[in-house]
Amino acid sequence: MIAQTISPVFPAGERAEEERWEAVLRRDPAADGGFVFAVRSTGVYCRPSCPARRPRRENVAFHPDGAAARAAGFRPCLRCRPDEAGLRERQARLVAESCRRIDAAEAAPPLAELAAAAGLSPYHFHRLFRSVTGLTPRGYAAGRRAERLRRELAGGESVTGALYGAGFGSSGHFYAAADGALGMTPAAFRDGGAGAEIRFATTRCSLGALLVAASDRGVCAILLGDAPEALREDLGRRFPRAALREGEAGFGALVAQVVALIEAPGLGHDLPLDLRGTTFQQRVWQALRQIPAGRTESYAEVAARIGAPGAARAVARACAGNALAVAIPCHRVVRGDGGLSGYRWGAPRKRALLEREGAREALTPAAE
Repeated sequence: MIAQTISPVFPAGERAEEERWEAVLRRDPAADGGFVFAVRSTGVYCRPSCPARRPRRENVAFHPDGAAARAAGFRPCLRCRPDEAGLRERQARLVAESCRRIDAAEAAPPLAELAAAAGLSPYHFHRLFRSVTGLTPRGYAAGRRAERLRRELAGGESVTGALYGAGFGSSGHFYAAADGALGMTPAAFRDGGAGAEIRFATTRCSLGALLVAASDRGVCAILLGDAPEALREDLGRRFPRAALREGEAGFGALVAQVVALIEAPGLGHDLPLDLRGTTFQQRVWQALRQIPAGRTESYAEVAARIGAPGAARAVARACAGNALAVAIPCHRVVRGDGGLSGYRWGAPRKRALLEREGAREALTPAAE
């Protein structure tokens, strides 16, 4: 679900002060809601995107919100009106309402209907929805239906029952969508992956033990740990009734690609990936892949970027559910204070990966 407001989070410290000032100089609308800046010479506080002439740096103080600025004796700017909802916030609310309409409908509402309810043309609504959520309205609706399908099947429902329970109108549409959403047939998913074949191999890398697993669609697991046996057990829990087979000689080339990615995580990759997750997880993982090597973002910043501010904990859970270490770079997400906790493969591995990418200036050892 899309939350109601967008509130970017800036870390504390001198670096954050400079980042805020850079955002003010750029008149960056993405920073609106994350802080306000107050001008001592005028007694006024503004949102970062205020179009007024930029003040001198020595006259500027930053506050987390308008309430803090007012408590310090400043008054709101009459030009940018920092206490009113900004454009991005209004857009997020509009898309949130559209998502609720989709969630409540048995069948996905037509684009024209959603656009009319939002007061926009279908073209502009489609562009706005995609910019906020990272998905098209049709893609969002399909993802929500896939989530219902997963719940129905995981709850022991028959395939036919799941078909109607998830809102599919025909078996043809059901099987076409189910195969892509589940990575296997609905019956196999219900039965814990029965009949699916997963090839895997374990090796050693500089971060410890490594397991690489792949389906016929692509790499479905990159797991890190201390012992190969524990990684095999983890893979078995993920695919409890799938046929797990040691990769043959040709599988070594794929493992070598993964090892290279771990040793030089900033180089990018062209690994075929078999991603399996909910709509929200897919949105988070897509956002993580857009964080450049050498950069970090907080869980709250990722939540804001996918149009779900306030969902930092859900973003953290999506990161924890990521089974593709480094390929989906959840190591680039840190706490708001720069701390490295929350990495499923351990903070030391997270630090090592970030240092290899040149992000060490973003790390705060005391906050771990």
